[in-house]
Amino acid sequence: MADLKAFAEQLVNLTVKEVNELATILKDEYGIEPAAAAPVMVAGGGAAAADAPEEKTSFDVILKSAGASKLAVVKLVKDLTGLGLKEAKELVDGAPKALKEGVAKDEADSLKKQLEEAGAEVEVK
Repeated sequence: MADLKAFAEQLVNLTVKEVNELATILKDEYGIEPAAAAPVMVAGGGAAAADAPEEKTSFDVILKSAGASKLAVVKLVKDLTGLGLKEAKELVDGAPKALKEGVAKDEADSLKKQLEEAGAEVEVK
């Protein structure tokens, strides 16, 4: 049997994109519906609502790179996220990485604008 601790470590370190891909694989290939996706399907109102494209209400702000002024970006990430200086630096050094997940569109756009003004390359998904 596989080393379960190593497997758990891999699961914990998955990115948001990888988790979404895993959920799709589990659903499509094995018929397993992840628990987090179940309320979304119930709230959709049935098959007719599932055919209509849903408007996205939560967005992820992804820091793609720090750009030329890394120090300014680290300070801004520290202020925006409430992380300590060391954690903010690690997040910036680990780019591309999700800075904030599940935020409203206006907050995501505001974060993107501030980070781009500091010189960072940012993507909103």
